[in-house]
Formats: sequence, C-alpha cells, structure tokens
Amino acid sequence: MQSFLQGTNKLTKLPTKQKVKQQEANKYKPWVEKYRPKSVDDVAHQDEVVSVLRKSLSGADLPNLLFYGPPGTGKTSTILALCLELYGSELMKERVLELNASDERGINVVREKVKKFAQLTANTIREDGKKCPPYKVIILDEADSMTKAAQEALRRTMEKQTKTTRFCLICNYVSRIIAPLTSRCSQFRFKPLSIEDQKKRLQMICEKEDVEISDEAMTSLVTCSEGDLRKSVTYLQTAYSLKGEEGITRDDVLEIIGVIPEDVLKQFIQGCASNSYDKIQAVVNDIIAEGHAASRIIQQVFDEIVIIPSLGDDQKCVVAEKIAVIDKCLNDGANEYLQLMALATTLQQQMASS
Repeated sequence: MQSFLQGTNKLTKLPTKQKVKQQEANKYKPWVEKYRPKSVDDVAHQDEVVSVLRKSLSGADLPNLLFYGPPGTGKTSTILALCLELYGSELMKERVLELNASDERGINVVREKVKKFAQLTANTIREDGKKCPPYKVIILDEADSMTKAAQEALRRTMEKQTKTTRFCLICNYVSRIIAPLTSRCSQFRFKPLSIEDQKKRLQMICEKEDVEISDEAMTSLVTCSEGDLRKSVTYLQTAYSLKGEEGITRDDVLEIIGVIPEDVLKQFIQGCASNSYDKIQAVVNDIIAEGHAASRIIQQVFDEIVIIPSLGDDQKCVVAEKIAVIDKCLNDGANEYLQLMALATTLQQQMASS
C-alpha cells in the first residue's frame, strides 16, 4: 500500500505557484492582451514587415524602423513580438524602452531619458544561453504627437548611437513626422486587416474561449470594425460577457457597436425630404434623446446618400463636403444637436433642388 501511494505521488505533479498565478492572471486578462502576438510569425496581414523582421531574427542587422497606419493594425504588437523573440521575457525590461503618448516626451525627456538609455552598452548573451543582438531597442509609440523640438533633438541621437541602439517610431500619420527622422528609418505602412484575416483570428479566439457566434454576427463584427482587429476583439469580448453561453447574434453585435437602427435612419432621411423644418427638428430631438452618437449617424447617412437615385452627383458632393466639415467639428468637441441640424438642413436643401 505504501509503495502504491509513493507511485501515485510520483505520477501526480501539482502545478507550481507561479503557474497557478499565471493561469489566474490570463483568466482575467482582456482578450486584446491575452491574444497579442508572441512572435513575428503570429502577426496577421503584414507580410512585408514580417519578412524583413524575420531576417533580423536570423542574424541580419536591424535598421531604425518607422511603422505607420490606422489604429488596431498591429504596429505596437509587431515590434513587441520582435523584441520578445530577440531578448526573451527576462531581458526585455533591460533592453527595451517603450514611451507612449501618455508619458511626457518633450525635448527634456529626449535629452535625458532617451539619450542615457541609448548610451548604455548591451551584452550579447541571454539568460537562457542564447545569443542576442548587441543593441537595445527604443520604442516611441504615437510619435506623431511629439513636439517638433523633441523630434529635432532625436535625430542627432539616432545617428550617434547606431552601434548600441535601434529606434522604432510608431504613428498613425507619417506626415506629422519631420523629414530628417523619416529619412533615417525604414518605413512600413500597416494596412487595415482584410475580412478573411480578421475572421481567422476571431474564430481562433472563439475556439479557445468556447464562444458561440453566428456567421451573420461574425460578418457584422468584422465589417463594422473597418479593419481594426483590436476593435473587433474588444467587441467580441463585450458581446460574450453580455450574452455568455446563449450565443452571439447579429442584433447583439449591432447593439454593442452602436449601429443606428434602420428605422431611425429612414425617419431622419424622410424628415430631410420634407419641406418642414419642424419635422427635422423633431427627428433630431428624438435621436439626441435616445442617446445615439452623432458620429455614427453621419457615417451611416453618408452610406445611404451615395445610393439615393434622386440626388445628382453635384448634390451628393455638396452633402459629402458638409459631412466632412461636421466630422471635423465633432472631433473638436462641437455640439451634436447643432451639427445634426446643420446636416439635416443641407440635405433638405439638396433634396428640394433635385
């Protein structure tokens, strides 16, 4: 009996405390962080960038990088996955300096923090015995929000510290980066993810998390996210937390995303088609009272206007230009009621002249 118990003790190995802590931490992680790519090959839909970075893993030199493109396309995830493969999880804290837009990144930070970190030399052996590159990596996320003075101070540091440091600038708008910095970096544009690539990644998450979702709901989720994988993963987790084991339907997805119902949109266009200012005001008041986002309304109104046969090309251009102005005003914090009234009156005038 004693020998049998000893044998069972050898067979049943209890998980260590560290593993249990990791499992509990992963359980409560947002899916965006939980399923962030751990290697360069896991990055989806960015073949050109992946091919260049894969060569740096095989021993080729890594240039200074400039990643630009829409949000949610994998810019930050790609460089973090590369650093994880180069240095391992332990050395990343010492070899990688990441500064985001939430940090102060004026000229003093570039002169002090970035310059001091860039001047430090690095060993070429990791803790697990593998070789790693003799340089460190500085990641400047959302670099287009840096001041011009800070960017000008950075360009000399990039030249001086090429032996010990590589820089990776990440931004949404490359036009806001000064020319001396862009000429010192290899530029890569991150494209919005295709519908197929998004579906593959979301289906993989659904399989691992045991999420039941209909094909229509998946299509609506991918279409409304507009190539932003981070947004679609967040919407998927929100829908799962709302419905749980019941299964996610198309109506659930549209409700979470905040898509304006078709009947509300039809009432808005019908009110604009009438010659009554009171009808327009009543419709806009109802939309504001129900809490619909004005930015979502103008986006869906634009999609409807394009296919209205009664409006000519010139009239559609006038309405589209007005929508662009309203979108700019909403981003600057303008009143939603006034902007919707401005759109409704412009659309009313164009419909009356058709």
